Amino acid sequence: MRKLGVILSDRGSKYAVSGCQVADRAEVDVALQNLKRDKKYAKATHNSWGVLLDGVPLKSDDGESGAGMVILRMLERAERTGELIIVTRWYGGKHLGGDRFRHVQEATRLYLDHPAP
Repeated sequence: MRKLGVILSDRGSKYAVSGCQVADRAEVDVALQNLKRDKKYAKATHNSWGVLLDGVPLKSDDGESGAGMVILRMLERAERTGELIIVTRWYGGKHLGGDRFRHVQEATRLYLDHPAP
């Protein structure tokens, strides 16, 4: 699991992005469990994710309505299959409106633009 940590904050909310290669849904579940072993991530308000497995889109908004679809669209455009991307948000007490989608997009772009060494 590659964690880029907290990469941006807005009005008290903090965003982080993580990800890894997965081959099937079981590996997605294992990756999410591994991420949440870190108490900081387990206590996050949202761990939204998306992945394309053999052309099949899988996603979870984890309560952040629409966030999984933002991640999926970016994975499709980048033609990245078998790569799970998780955008984590710790809610800061103020509603961000449409800005939250820009933040999910920015976090996903940062992950896609900085491949693992």
